[in-house]
Amino acid sequence: MKRVLFFLMITLMTGVVVAQPKKSRQQQTEQQGRLQGKQQSQNQGMSMRARLMFPTAIDMPEDVVWRRDIYREIDLNRDANAGLYYPVEPIDRQVNLFTYIFKLALNGYIPVYEYRLDGNESFSDSARVQMKTVLDNYHIYYQEKDGKLRVENSDIPSAEVKLYYLKESAYYNQANSSFHRKVLSICPVMLREDDFGGEASKYPLFWVKYSDLEPFLSRQTVMTSNLNNAATMSMDDYFTLNRYDGTIYKTNNMLGKTLAQICEGDTAKLTAEQKRIEAELKAFEQNIFGDKHRKDSLDSIAKLDPRELKASKKAKNSRRSMATVKKSKPAKTKGSSSGGTRMSVRRERH
Repeated sequence: MKRVLFFLMITLMTGVVVAQPKKSRQQQTEQQGRLQGKQQSQNQGMSMRARLMFPTAIDMPEDVVWRRDIYREIDLNRDANAGLYYPVEPIDRQVNLFTYIFKLALNGYIPVYEYRLDGNESFSDSARVQMKTVLDNYHIYYQEKDGKLRVENSDIPSAEVKLYYLKESAYYNQANSSFHRKVLSICPVMLREDDFGGEASKYPLFWVKYSDLEPFLSRQTVMTSNLNNAATMSMDDYFTLNRYDGTIYKTNNMLGKTLAQICEGDTAKLTAEQKRIEAELKAFEQNIFGDKHRKDSLDSIAKLDPRELKASKKAKNSRRSMATVKKSKPAKTKGSSSGGTRMSVRRERH
């Protein structure tokens, strides 16, 4: 009996000794996991901090019932867009849009994607472009030290970036019955003259997703008036409120062609087509709930002629005025003439 008790005590003691290292190993692995998590959070701290301090807008729903993707050319020579161009070189904390995008991409805060020959954007991993490739392709002077790229402010070609390609999506959100225009992506375009002094050629540099850029744009301001220099807003509000002035050069269509290709280079047809698309968007936004006297689908509402819209509004106003006139006229009674007055006789009870 004593032997049995002795063997039981030995087995229990060995079990405790064996179990203790397993517990310590689990604690070590947990501590290592926490350290790795802290290191990853420190490496991504700047971008995460920016996203927490400046929360991004809600993404566009994928199940919208009406949507139209439009590509615009933003000319920085126009007054509405000039705030994105100046100052060409940074002055204190003031930088223009391209310098800001360039430095964010150079430091690895935002990814950039190649500009394809067909003009369409692709945000897959295979389409990502390294900034060193961009610097080499467009002969931008840089210095490399310990694997880090450095470009002086005077070497950033901000003065040559006078255009932007911008993709926006106009859509109707049936969840809250609202119409929106949301910027999806931006592409800076460099205008560079050749060695013979001819007309400047366009060099689209790269595409940037607006959702990647948006948290950082909340930190930078842009001037919105030439008369009042105190009138400023954040670059994020500038694009969210659609304060830019851009010319439509392409829409997503089944042919995959630009407007210039569809109009076969005819400038008059191109201008007319641009105005027609703008009128369609405006008509859809103004008549988003349809017309009481028409049974239109969402597509047919967008195709309404502006002159037809004015005629329908005039018809509505005339019907309303006629209704008010009818209500103001006195009601006719039986046995009375149209021009006579109504008389009542009171009978006395005897």
